[in-house]
Amino acid sequence: MRMSHLFLRTLRDDPADADIDSHRLLVRGGYIRRLASGIYAWLPLGRRVLANVERIVREEMDLAGAQEVTLPIAQPLELWARSGRDQTYGPLMFRLQDRKDTGFCLSPTAEEAITSIIAGEYESYRDLPVNLYQINWKHRDELRPRFGLLRAREFLMKDAYSFHVDTDDLKRTYQDMYDAYHRVFERCRLTFRPVVAQAGEIGGEVNHEFMAVAAVGEDDFVWCRSCDYAANVEAARRRSAGTPETGGATRVPARERVHTPDLPGIQGVAEHLGAQPGELIKCIAFDLDGELALALVPGDREVNEYALAQAVAPRHARLFADADFAARPDVPLGYIGPDFPGAALVVADPMVGERDEWITGANEIDHHVRHAVAGRDFTVEVWADLVSVVSGDPCPRCGSELSVDRGIEVGHVFQVGTKYSESLDAIYTDEGGVQHPMVMGCYGIGISRIVAAIVEEHHDDHGIAWPLGLAPYDVHLVVLAGRGDTAAEVVAAADELYAALSAAGVSVLYDDRDASAGVKFADADLLGMPVRLTLGAKGFQRGVVERKLRASGEQDELAFHDDLLTASPEELCAAVLG
Repeated sequence: MRMSHLFLRTLRDDPADADIDSHRLLVRGGYIRRLASGIYAWLPLGRRVLANVERIVREEMDLAGAQEVTLPIAQPLELWARSGRDQTYGPLMFRLQDRKDTGFCLSPTAEEAITSIIAGEYESYRDLPVNLYQINWKHRDELRPRFGLLRAREFLMKDAYSFHVDTDDLKRTYQDMYDAYHRVFERCRLTFRPVVAQAGEIGGEVNHEFMAVAAVGEDDFVWCRSCDYAANVEAARRRSAGTPETGGATRVPARERVHTPDLPGIQGVAEHLGAQPGELIKCIAFDLDGELALALVPGDREVNEYALAQAVAPRHARLFADADFAARPDVPLGYIGPDFPGAALVVADPMVGERDEWITGANEIDHHVRHAVAGRDFTVEVWADLVSVVSGDPCPRCGSELSVDRGIEVGHVFQVGTKYSESLDAIYTDEGGVQHPMVMGCYGIGISRIVAAIVEEHHDDHGIAWPLGLAPYDVHLVVLAGRGDTAAEVVAAADELYAALSAAGVSVLYDDRDASAGVKFADADLLGMPVRLTLGAKGFQRGVVERKLRASGEQDELAFHDDLLTASPEELCAAVLG
């Protein structure tokens, strides 16, 4: 494609509404343009990137045994009423009526539509399993669209749906799709991890969220860079030494009561006593089926409420709120000790057993105690991993340091079960003539989100650095003919190289514009094709083309006639693309 013919306007300044790198660079590079809040037009360069991601997804879905369909974007609202999700989605759903006042919605997802179709086509166990997918536009009326393509009101999504006779059959397809998602995100050159997550509006028990690591992501997750361990912040755990032995600190002095006036917080007490926050015990009051209980963690850590709930199950835990403390004036907020006489249960993280002595609340306003020893001065009934994981904690699998990072959700897979089959009558008859609801799986990938995630990971101060296979073009060919006697010859040579590369199957963006070298190089860096070839007047005279790799900045020269124009298509591709 010659840039003189390309529908493209690059921008030198960042758009005023762009808060993240992918948004500002995709707009500046002329890949997308905002049409309305959260709604974007995909211009020629952007559409080519989108098509490359679609191609990768299609190839992996087909390989996993899924079959492509296209479902309507406008869906009967009656289907959503039958599943109950018309109320669940609420104002997130775009709703409309036809001239007969029949209710429709713009599809935010398609579980209802595909289940209705399957229910009308299949009725025997012999028909199953089946796995169908589409790549189609979805619509959600976000309250605050932001971050460009990451929180848009219209977005391109691959959604797949499988139907089975039982959960064991579902698990096999679920694993196939899970593996296919790994291949998709690896081919898209994303640093990612699958994590166990909440199902949200989709439903189901077992599900995994695929998170692309990015500082601008909206979700925190924990992952290990040395192994494949990953989890959301609620489910994440650190490696611990297990249940500690306590009461053995024989050299620790007896408890000493100290005055800590108007210091109910950990940091203030630590500074007042010349200690570090990690030397204090944080005593968290919680309601345990109507009784007061305590959760103990070091003062520099936070309690993971999800882990606390698991530690006391099947009983129910709820952290004390202001109203609870108001109802219990005997509980000294900010000064509770681990030996509080009214505690029905004391649960502690094993880290509490790793130190010989602690500073704790004294169960009296304005007072704490020094030299408190677990097992000697207070008793722990239940030891359980309670702390929220922080960066640097040991991985529970390999012991390497964990990282807590933000991530962009680029995919989600669900073992949904029979939720939609039951409400929409997707029933099959087994060998014995007994009817059962079909067991369902759902699998989503955000195609347009992947584009943003790639840019977030692959860019620098000058622009985008597309990986090969995802870029709109493999090569950005720049001709700098100058004004001398050889200008026409340089242009003719660049034209010849453009034709040779195109014939060899290399996609080329050819900057044949009458513009300065500075403008052409700035646009090349901004647009981010993997390889830049520059043919200038001086290089032409020496018989060389300058090559620059966008990602690394590495530069070299290729012999124009020997390496390029006389090479076979295979040799030409290898010489240019490496």
